[in-house]
Amino acid sequence: MQRPPVLINGEMVDGASAAVSVFDIGFQRGYGCFEAMRSYGGKPFRIDHHLERLATSAANLQIDIGSVERIKQWCLSVAEPGDGVVRVFVTGGTDIKHPGTNSSIIVFMEPLPEMPDVFTLDIVEAPWHPDGRVSELTGAKTLSYGPNLAATISARSRGFDDAALVGVSGTVLEGPTFSLGWVKSDVVFTPSLDVNILESVTRTAVLEVADSNGIEVHEGSFPVADLLAADEVFVLSTVREVSPVVRVATTEFLPGPVTARLRAGFIELVRAE
Repeated sequence: MQRPPVLINGEMVDGASAAVSVFDIGFQRGYGCFEAMRSYGGKPFRIDHHLERLATSAANLQIDIGSVERIKQWCLSVAEPGDGVVRVFVTGGTDIKHPGTNSSIIVFMEPLPEMPDVFTLDIVEAPWHPDGRVSELTGAKTLSYGPNLAATISARSRGFDDAALVGVSGTVLEGPTFSLGWVKSDVVFTPSLDVNILESVTRTAVLEVADSNGIEVHEGSFPVADLLAADEVFVLSTVREVSPVVRVATTEFLPGPVTARLRAGFIELVRAE
């Protein structure tokens, strides 16, 4: 498998030999942060929003990432070939007592992964999720995605594409790498940021699309029963954009007109920006 070239602290290296220290706490402890942004024709969508979130994540981790504008230029330089996903990783460094010491900022663009047109989700309880509680890492997009990946792998082992995460309180949260939304009687429902889901760039953009198209939206804390009683269900993410869900656990859904309007509006917004 051919690897794309990689920028490490601004220095271009061959993807096959790109590496960080085994003593980096990003590797040893999952201490660090990252971003992934969709590049359309060489232009990462809402790059400033993504990098603002990266800066917030790094600040929560007490890692100094220096100039955000410098990182932006690195992202733009790797995005030049065209469509793909630009990924930025910030490692924790090699001194656990002083986060950020000898840390690495890694930037590269990879091809878009193949994605199905529709998704199936299994319901997976997520006891590791904040679920409305606040901690030092609330709002941070950290490297510590082991539990999220385990949820995805668990759902796939049962024949689903991915997982719909539910908190110990029974509240619908998000997916391991995406936001969730659903439609009931032409009204869009989505978990609010108050339950401490990640502030998704795609989610924010789609809420703007809903507002400009006169689609009513309710954000809040919702039980699983509300999700299963929906008319339509959809996922939101950098890679998936707006995609319909056709099954959650044993409940089946059809792709619906509101999801289609949101998807069309989102694509139009991307083209406009």
